[in-house]
Amino acid sequence: MEEERRSNLDQIEALKKDDPFIDPDHASDNAAVDTDVREQVGHDTIEAEVKDMTKRVQDIDNALRKINKNQYGYCERCKKPILEARLELIPEASFCIDCEKHLRK
Repeated sequence: MEEERRSNLDQIEALKKDDPFIDPDHASDNAAVDTDVREQVGHDTIEAEVKDMTKRVQDIDNALRKINKNQYGYCERCKKPILEARLELIPEASFCIDCEKHLRK
């Protein structure tokens, strides 16, 4: 999990560097409309990816805290064990499948 965390943090940094809005001259460059649209779409895409990866890092941090407290592998809602197959697929899972379904309704 720690390797996955580091990988996500590295990807976040790389994405931020690729954001077309990072250029301080962006707001005043008088680019063509189609260029502005491409830059906006690129920025929005990068912003969404960074948001998703940041959430994943937070979930991993939460799982690592649980490991340190010997609480890892238990659902935060119903307190029952999370299936091992689910944890193998999503090691940072906080909820069992039933509770996850309930929360997504």
